[in-house]
Amino acid sequence: MLLRRVLMFSPLLLAILLIAGVAVVITNWTRGPLPLHDGEFVVDGLRDTVEIVRDEWGIPHIYASNTYDLFFAQGFTQAQDRWWQMEFFRATGDGRLQELTGQNDSLMGSDIFIRTVGWRQAAERDFEAYSDEAKAILQAFADGVNAYIESRPASQLAMEYNILGITGVNIPLRPWTSIDTLVWGKVMAWDLSGNRSEELVFDKLYNEFSEDLVLDIAPLFPFEDKPTIIFPEDLPLSEDTLAMLESDTAAVPVGETQFAGNIAPNKRFIFGEGSGIGSNNWVVHGSKTASGMPLLANDPHLGIQMPSIWYEIGLHCRPISDECPYDVVGFTFSPTPGVVIGHNAHIAWAVTNVGWDTQDLYRIKVNPENPLQYEWNGEWRDMTVREEVIRFGDSDETVTIQVRETHLGPIINDNELDENGQPMGFNNENPLAFRWTAYEPGTVLEAVMRLNRATNWEEFRDAARYWDTPAQNIIYADVEGNIGYQTPGNVPIRANGHTGVLPVDGTTDAYEWLGYVPFDELPRVLNPERGYIATANQALVPPEYYEQLAENLADQFGEDANYVFDLYWDYGYRGERIVEMLEAEDAHTIATMQAIHADNKVISAEELLPLIADMDFGDEQLNAMRDWLLEWDYQMHMDSPRAAFYAYFWVALLDNTFTDQYKEIIEISGNSREMWALYLLSQDPEHVLWDDVNTETVETRDDIVMRAFREGYDNAVAALGDNRDDWRWGDIHTTTFVSNPLGLSGIELIENMVNRGPVATSGSTATVNAANWDASDGFSVNSGSSMRMIVDLSDFDNSLTVNTTGQSGHPFSEHYGDMIDMWRNIEYHPMLWSNEQVEAAASARLVLKPAE
Repeated sequence: MLLRRVLMFSPLLLAILLIAGVAVVITNWTRGPLPLHDGEFVVDGLRDTVEIVRDEWGIPHIYASNTYDLFFAQGFTQAQDRWWQMEFFRATGDGRLQELTGQNDSLMGSDIFIRTVGWRQAAERDFEAYSDEAKAILQAFADGVNAYIESRPASQLAMEYNILGITGVNIPLRPWTSIDTLVWGKVMAWDLSGNRSEELVFDKLYNEFSEDLVLDIAPLFPFEDKPTIIFPEDLPLSEDTLAMLESDTAAVPVGETQFAGNIAPNKRFIFGEGSGIGSNNWVVHGSKTASGMPLLANDPHLGIQMPSIWYEIGLHCRPISDECPYDVVGFTFSPTPGVVIGHNAHIAWAVTNVGWDTQDLYRIKVNPENPLQYEWNGEWRDMTVREEVIRFGDSDETVTIQVRETHLGPIINDNELDENGQPMGFNNENPLAFRWTAYEPGTVLEAVMRLNRATNWEEFRDAARYWDTPAQNIIYADVEGNIGYQTPGNVPIRANGHTGVLPVDGTTDAYEWLGYVPFDELPRVLNPERGYIATANQALVPPEYYEQLAENLADQFGEDANYVFDLYWDYGYRGERIVEMLEAEDAHTIATMQAIHADNKVISAEELLPLIADMDFGDEQLNAMRDWLLEWDYQMHMDSPRAAFYAYFWVALLDNTFTDQYKEIIEISGNSREMWALYLLSQDPEHVLWDDVNTETVETRDDIVMRAFREGYDNAVAALGDNRDDWRWGDIHTTTFVSNPLGLSGIELIENMVNRGPVATSGSTATVNAANWDASDGFSVNSGSSMRMIVDLSDFDNSLTVNTTGQSGHPFSEHYGDMIDMWRNIEYHPMLWSNEQVEAAASARLVLKPAE
């Protein structure tokens, strides 16, 4: 009888056991990788005890007695929280995305291109340029990473390994190396340098249109209307330069335009770009603050991702000594030791991208008798050839490519994909060699470590000398009350006639770079009389600077060399608004810094909306909408109905103005360049670009503006309903934080597990509160403020910061997305500094002890 009862209930029991087993497996997969943040942990390799104190947001402060242990513990800690991100970043930099995730046709082009440009090879050259001290820090960091990843199986390091394992991708763990860290530096240098693709676009434009029509869609920076970073009064101009300017003969030496062949850019070869890459920072002197001491603020603009690209950390030597001089807090990247942006006990610093032209394309002529030779000054030179093997997970299947390299750089349009997604080998018809400053041995991490321990302006500038690529606008403040600015980085001096805008002849040395602008000639300023410095990716310097630079360097590089950093910059809307708000107050506080971060004013709307003020649309509803929109304050707040309507109108205006002429060459995105181009066109009601080439009628400005207004209204009603009071910008302008690669898997259950959002978001393209979107692809945010920081030099304990997502890269951690609402609402948490402040906020304490 008992046996019969057991058999009767065995299916139910089996089901219960099966469900319980699945639950255990799922729990182990998802929660097993969560790291230990409290207690003690014995670690091989440590020299002394290290303490890691975390606050309520999971932000670690590391206390160590020696430099090796400090950076060992940093590597250990960042691997605890972000190992999968580090693994993914490493695979990206190596061109091994398919090795990490399995065969994926959409990733083949990226892997091939990354292998071609050779980020890892460039990083290996960098390593040899570092000091022994910096190499020791890199090794300590790598040792700490490896100590953590060797303490657990892959299944307990990241949930992603478990899910990818289901698909048959079993990834062997590889030790972390110093080169892996430096490869990440090349990834960031690439992400912040985009001229290579612009050259191809300009090449097409100049072959299709007159120079005037090219400048209509891509006008030069408006020096008379928007502020540069360095003001004219900041320049130490010589008497000769002043005389030249006063005689009205000064001109920026941009050289002749060189027209290239009709080379169509292959879109799959343009990796990781977007119009939103940029940043804001500003620093205010004590003469304009309530405390009498400087305030410094930063918010770098990068692609939206999950987890955040930034990792917040404190690194504290105890005691501070010559051997262990670090006492610093701020933000770094998960693969990187040190603090990239932040402050120590003496100085604070923050960065934005310079965006000057550090890349050039050269049209190469290949020997028809030998594809491994190219013409140079009338002779055939041998190329070097690299073989790259692309793997797919742990499969035996591979794809092998050959990368050809000239002395100018690799041929970047070899191995394009055929219709089956397979590489086609050498391109001997129109090969392009790619030159980039980041191919030179660089020492940016050396600069970071020196910044971390700098104590004054001179030491700050000495550290910046090592910051070669990517070039950055670095603002500065110190506890003595000084503020300053320095841009470091390698900027090429080009030959006369080489603007850097178009691909040039690569068969002759006529267009070779002549050298780099010496560090001491690069823009800098200390304690400007106006009492502030603001950078937002706009033009660095007024034209007068280039006249002075040419005069200073003529003996070394020649009078007719092209000393101009770049012809194209962000068009200055954010910079203009920041300057306006800084000028509006004489006693700035933390609160006014927050208000600048939170500002959503879209200045281009203020420039364009007067066009509709006197228009009669011949329709009562449209005229009412006109009057309603004109009452708007130009703030793109997530709760604003008018902001939503303006966005629909703006997209329609872009489409009706530019798409008919330029659609085959440019995707109209609504960036600051197009904002300024439209404003300039608005001053000429009869300009040829107002005419729609698809109609027999010759349209004028007012025709197109009225058409766009009608279309914008119709599209808004179709999307948001008839009641305009119910419209909300945040209903269509949302941010989704996507985790790579699972967040793009196409499997809803998995995507919901690892992604966060969508969430309503204020701001827009070219607002200080940057939340960029692409007008050709809807209103979703694709890049924006990747963190925010405000440093109070009167009392570091008053400083504030916020990340986009959270500290952790583990989807089931409480700190995976706990800052998202704070970020989108422009709220902050304390940027902990003093021992007392850290201890008061402590929520977890992990003690690392060396093995006996």
